[in-house]
Amino acid sequence: MLVELRIRDYAVVDDLVLELGPGLNVLTGETGAGKSIIVGALGLLLGERASSTVVRTGAERATVEAVFDVSGLPEVRRLLEEQGFRSEEGLLILRREVAAAGRNRAWVNGSPATAGALGELGNVLVDLHGQHEHQTLLRSRDQRAIIDAFGGATEMAARVAASYADVEAQRLALEEREERVREIETRADFLRFQLDEIDGSRVEPGEDVALEAEARRHEHAADLVQGAEAVHDALYAADDSVADRIARVRRTLERLAQFDPGFAADIARLDEARVAVEEAGRRAGDYASEMEHDPLRLERVRERLDKLFRLKRKYGPELGDVLATAQRVRAELAAVEDADHDLGLLKRHMEQSRAELEGVAAALTGLRVAAAERLGAAVAAVLPDLGLPGASFEVGLVSPGAISAGGAEGVEFLVSPNRGFEAMPLSRIASGGELSRIMLALKSVLAEVDAVPVLVFDEIDAGVGGVVAGAVADKLSDVATRHQVFVVTHLAQVASRARHHLLVEKGADHDVTAAAVRLLTGESRVEEIARMLGGDPESATSREHARELLGASSGPKPSGRAARRTRSVS
Repeated sequence: MLVELRIRDYAVVDDLVLELGPGLNVLTGETGAGKSIIVGALGLLLGERASSTVVRTGAERATVEAVFDVSGLPEVRRLLEEQGFRSEEGLLILRREVAAAGRNRAWVNGSPATAGALGELGNVLVDLHGQHEHQTLLRSRDQRAIIDAFGGATEMAARVAASYADVEAQRLALEEREERVREIETRADFLRFQLDEIDGSRVEPGEDVALEAEARRHEHAADLVQGAEAVHDALYAADDSVADRIARVRRTLERLAQFDPGFAADIARLDEARVAVEEAGRRAGDYASEMEHDPLRLERVRERLDKLFRLKRKYGPELGDVLATAQRVRAELAAVEDADHDLGLLKRHMEQSRAELEGVAAALTGLRVAAAERLGAAVAAVLPDLGLPGASFEVGLVSPGAISAGGAEGVEFLVSPNRGFEAMPLSRIASGGELSRIMLALKSVLAEVDAVPVLVFDEIDAGVGGVVAGAVADKLSDVATRHQVFVVTHLAQVASRARHHLLVEKGADHDVTAAAVRLLTGESRVEEIARMLGGDPESATSREHARELLGASSGPKPSGRAARRTRSVS
């Protein structure tokens, strides 16, 4: 509920405070007193475009501030939390400032904010109907939400949104996997070439070290044979070989051991040495006899080493790195097959999810079609009573060609204000009075499902009188049982139904144009209703007529809380 609205230095307003209550609030006054300026200031606060031209002449800035009671409005609390604003124990204070120099600023509960943040909060707080931008039912997205609420399809719409989000997530995952497969497949031929080159070479771990040793043996075969033979002779085969000399020394130690047994240990050591020397000599002899100089084998070893060298240069630096490269490439190629398999699974899952989306979207479409027919008929039936006998209303369901998070169709409210004219979107209705009455018809039908707590109507009585005025008053009074309604009106029938009747007056105070807003009760209200009826407000007849009109009103009596009188300068 809008509890208080304060306007300072806005247009001709100096400092104005309106205190509003629940139910139907009306604002009346002579033409030019500033009633619509007040509604325009509220629209500015709710996020409409700002212009420095609204700043009162001579002032530095214009300020509009409102206090809302948002207890029981979880959507507002959710938005405050999402935007990082603190809660003020059930109260929400919005403030907007427009500087004459062109700079605009905004606050939410005392914290700096953007006009967009005000607008987002305003969307769930106020519907402003008249020559203003801030009208929820003019937006296609909100029209779709309204038809879903009216048709009991809100839960189904949420299922469609969740199913669509699931399909989109799977689509993105599939695209990412397809891109990965394309990248791998682009390299696949090169990877296969690498693997064929390495695997075809039949590389063995440590092979290069063994081949280098073999190459050295073949390159120095003559030296190796000559040296091995010399070793064989010196250690074992020649006269006076090392083995023979050890044998002679051993015999000497045996004689000495006869006199001193301590030499026995040395004899054992010489036996071990002789066995080692003889073994080394025989091995050298065997090596010399077996060693052959094989130029063909040397050539093959060199060719193999050259091949391994090229592999190491490409995939090394070591032969172990070459083998590791083969393993990595093998894994990448295996990933192509795995990715193909995964792609198949992802595609099947997405097809299933898409089928589920199409199913719930079709069910939602069925609910919307039924709701559109019922809402169209209900609103059309109300329009003649509101002074629009030739008007028609229908709910258009437009297919965008593809299912979106909002379902398989867009929703658009279409109106023809006069018989024989083509129906057009609500946003294209030129007359503020006609648009306000169409909105009133919608609000009266949607009263049970419309979650916006505050409704503001400006120019709703343009071109209205007689019986139609009474019908407009009845509808406003009915809607006010479920919403707080604020109406700028010239109709006595509407004013007589108000729970809170505010009067805008303009006069002169020390040669300065002055305006005030006050709450009317008792005889002051009778006098204003008499003026609005077109008679002499001082005559007994006019006052009696006004009392009869007020007595016929079934609305609750005003609370008695007065708006503070203020002064405006023009």
